[in-house]
Amino acid sequence: MQPQGLDHVGVYALRAIDPSLTGEGVRFGIVSRSVTYTDGEPQNDYQPNMAHACLRGAALQFVDDGTLPGGVSFHSTAICSILFGVDASGTSPGLDPFLYQGAVPAAEGQVYEFMHFLTEHVSTRTAPEVDVVAASVGWPLEAWWTRGIEALVEHEGLVVVGSIGNGANASDPPMYPGASANTIGVGVVSSVKAADPATSLSHFALAYPERSSVGPTADGRCKPDLIAPGNCLVAGTAAPRTYDVSGDWSSYATPVAAGVVGLLIQTAKQDEALGAVLSADGGNCALKAILMSSATKLPFWHKGRLSTADDREVPLDFVQGAGMVDAVAGHQLLTAGQAGPGDVPSVGWDLNDLEAAQGLPQVYRMVVDEPAGKVLTATLVWNRHYGAEYPFDRVADGDSDLRIEVWAVDPGDSSNDLLLDYCDSRVDNVEHIHMPMLPEYHVYELVVSHSDLQRPAAIRDLERYGLAWRVGAKPESDSILWNDLNADGIVDQADFAVFLSNRSLGLTTPDAYVIGDMNDDGEIDGSDLEKLFANLQRTADWHPGTAAN
Repeated sequence: MQPQGLDHVGVYALRAIDPSLTGEGVRFGIVSRSVTYTDGEPQNDYQPNMAHACLRGAALQFVDDGTLPGGVSFHSTAICSILFGVDASGTSPGLDPFLYQGAVPAAEGQVYEFMHFLTEHVSTRTAPEVDVVAASVGWPLEAWWTRGIEALVEHEGLVVVGSIGNGANASDPPMYPGASANTIGVGVVSSVKAADPATSLSHFALAYPERSSVGPTADGRCKPDLIAPGNCLVAGTAAPRTYDVSGDWSSYATPVAAGVVGLLIQTAKQDEALGAVLSADGGNCALKAILMSSATKLPFWHKGRLSTADDREVPLDFVQGAGMVDAVAGHQLLTAGQAGPGDVPSVGWDLNDLEAAQGLPQVYRMVVDEPAGKVLTATLVWNRHYGAEYPFDRVADGDSDLRIEVWAVDPGDSSNDLLLDYCDSRVDNVEHIHMPMLPEYHVYELVVSHSDLQRPAAIRDLERYGLAWRVGAKPESDSILWNDLNADGIVDQADFAVFLSNRSLGLTTPDAYVIGDMNDDGEIDGSDLEKLFANLQRTADWHPGTAAN
């Protein structure tokens, strides 16, 4: 099946569990730039190639100012094929015949010309009649329209998934609206380095700062929120059955992640008990928390800088976010159901309010029967606040500063209770915890509270928040990607060169994002070099020399 990037994040595995999850009943908005501008005016060549075999049956409509005939864009064609494409008899040079199936082939799509979308929906704060917006567009600075999108998320409950930018090689900082506080910002997981197209389309490595833009944002927030594969086989524009390779770009990671969002929305629409994630009053916070708590941590995931000193003040990894989107785990977390506060199961989520007047926290208590070897992941999300009218200025005095704590509880003796971890960023509207559990404790509490009660003028009476948590087995840590630093399938001298370069950069520029800390102690040092030596000549299962070895 293609695109294999969808397989890598579990879309096809989820569909095998529930074949009805095809996006039916879900409405997508795709925001696309025109390719051509004349005197600053878009020429409406923003549309996908509807003549292509995989898009002929797609339920797509095009929305623009109607002054010019529509033209075709490769960018839009690729995004729409990742989401909506279907072709039972796909062929492409270098690949075996394949079934092409997008993430949400039965969903409906409104494809908006970017400038028209800003005029008709953002400037007027009029939400489009869609369930989720995928915006593979980017701007390096906050602007009135990026704040307008934030306002749509806050005031109208819109779910917006945006690309974060294409990394240092493209000179991209975190790009808006993906870098906006209220949206779901998506970075790109790069393909492995392989000459064979079948291999590079089906095997993926990590998110690298060279190809996926790195946080923090200019105001110090963590971004992206999630990462996803970007290199997908996509419909071409040259002929009705031509397929092209999209490349490792965040524009194409965005529809992969947005497709997973669509499948969770379809699930919630089919089960009234899950309906809170669809609420216009903060449901997008619960959905974002579910996606982030169910994400897969890839090798070298860590909070903030390389050092561990900032782990409790910085919620996310600056290039991985909370990790790679995981369709199956996200579906399991969503369908575990809404619970709390009070006694809750070890997997669940909530959409609730935190009251400021009395300063009382919300407490979620769970019993874990066998905590040894298990990890607790939890994410707290709330929206930043913006004016309801143009130019949608931020209402900073109305923003809350929330925190999340994890306590190990001794029901028989409260003096033995332990604060195991907390996350309390002063600038983010996301808090995230990923920590091992203690074998001697079976009762745990997640505590959601205000962190700024000393500044009551800056606190809203009620702050709407989404919370999601799950207890799971500690992830395996034997991936070759811990040592194959250049992702070419073999641990060799080239990886030593990357290691030494990263170590030097980490020492001379502490703010740089570098990988190579193989024992996760906050330093790239001799012990990491020993691990690299121990894996010399190790090969990945996809490497051409593996069978011979």
